[in-house]
Amino acid sequence: MCGIAVLYDTRDHPPADADKQLAELGGPMLARLEHRGPDGTDSRIVGRSWLGHARLAIVDLERGDQPMPDQARQRFVVCNGEIYNHETLRGELDGPFLTASDSEAALHASCEGAVGVAKLRGMFAFCVADEDGGMLAARDRLGVKPLYWATRDGVVAFASELQAFEPDWRPEVREFPPGHLWTSQGGLVRYGEIAEETREYATHEQARGQIRDALVTGVRRRMMADVPVGVFLSGGLDSSLVAAILARETKDGLPVHSFAAGTSDSSDLAAARIVAEHLGLTHHERVYTADEVVEVLPTVVASIESFEPSLVRSAVPNYLLAELAARHVKVVLTGEGADELFAGYDHLRDIADADELRTELIRSVEGLHNLNLQRCDRVTMAHGLEARVPFLDLDLIAVAQRVPIAWKLPGERGQEKAILREAFAGWIPDEILWRRKEQFGDGSGTAAVMAERAQDLAPDDDWRNASVPGLPPARSREELGYQRVFADHLDGIVSSRVLGRFATA
Repeated sequence: MCGIAVLYDTRDHPPADADKQLAELGGPMLARLEHRGPDGTDSRIVGRSWLGHARLAIVDLERGDQPMPDQARQRFVVCNGEIYNHETLRGELDGPFLTASDSEAALHASCEGAVGVAKLRGMFAFCVADEDGGMLAARDRLGVKPLYWATRDGVVAFASELQAFEPDWRPEVREFPPGHLWTSQGGLVRYGEIAEETREYATHEQARGQIRDALVTGVRRRMMADVPVGVFLSGGLDSSLVAAILARETKDGLPVHSFAAGTSDSSDLAAARIVAEHLGLTHHERVYTADEVVEVLPTVVASIESFEPSLVRSAVPNYLLAELAARHVKVVLTGEGADELFAGYDHLRDIADADELRTELIRSVEGLHNLNLQRCDRVTMAHGLEARVPFLDLDLIAVAQRVPIAWKLPGERGQEKAILREAFAGWIPDEILWRRKEQFGDGSGTAAVMAERAQDLAPDDDWRNASVPGLPPARSREELGYQRVFADHLDGIVSSRVLGRFATA
């Protein structure tokens, strides 16, 4: 996990000082991303490109610095993310491989263009430049890792966060689409998407077994690291299952660190304690007050680069949680994605038609990149912490799609995700296995604080007629307050171009 800032000069006749121009533009961009890579920054000119990288060292701590070279082909890569199948690809791709870094697999896979990038399994956003003047940029199929881009005055800029771009560039910024790659020769093309499985499992037993095996494999893949790996533990079903698998898979008696956050009376904290004790985890808590929530709120809105109220409510506890976790580990696993795969949200109960529900679940997974995944990335990387999402392993997504829709509806106990719960019977205490779902902002106690303090966020007597230039009308006093923080932090950003909920371009 890292931060990248990249510039590519498309001008037919670049000026003599073009390299200097790129470096002067790229340096400040990279400086705004240093929180993503506290282990060091570096940059270099490669052909028509300027490559900048802020590193969070997780795999091959000694030799994984970037920009990483392929000297034989005079190419360099800067990569944000993890390639989980990099060891397998070492036997399939033309090297030579000179490090144990997973990013080197992206460097060599890119030589094959779309075919090579499609072989990568993981979360990534990377750019590869060559001395002959070529450039390739790519993002993973789900958009787990962020990437934005903009073009101005003959230069194409890429960066991991919106704030990296200079204010005068921001009106041009777009989200780089997941599952796509861009080359200086061929432009933007799709290299892969989320496959839609149509074959369904014949029995509940078969489905439960496949779900269990796929999630265990997803967690195992995401344990790839040369540093300790912990887990965010809300006490809900999803994070508790991830914690249980991580505890079973961790060898040599090493401790598994778990992290929970909430107000002193939050239900999440109580449930997380039960799970941690049951699994024998080394458990840490961040207990916060209403005043602390309000105090940190502007920082959180700026960090997640969003004003969506549901994201902000869940981002506050996650931000404080990441701050705590970063003192102990460099990598955490989370439960993101389970609700989208197994129909865990309350509003899905109202969809009776199987085809309609199937379509909605696919849409929900494809839309995660600018909702929950954006929040997850930003609150962790604000503290130099990497978050990994085992439920969004491509193999598990395929398994979930093969589960008949009827089996994803509330079961005999009237609870969501019944088949997922059944698949892991005995892995965690029954009171947690069958605990009813709460949104993290509710279970942590944050939503109640937000409702209570909405007046402080936007004290306008007539808030309904107040507006923030470039943003849509606020739906609540709370959202208006978030919009103002967002606009102050990202002056010049036009929300319709970068926020999925308002996407029109």
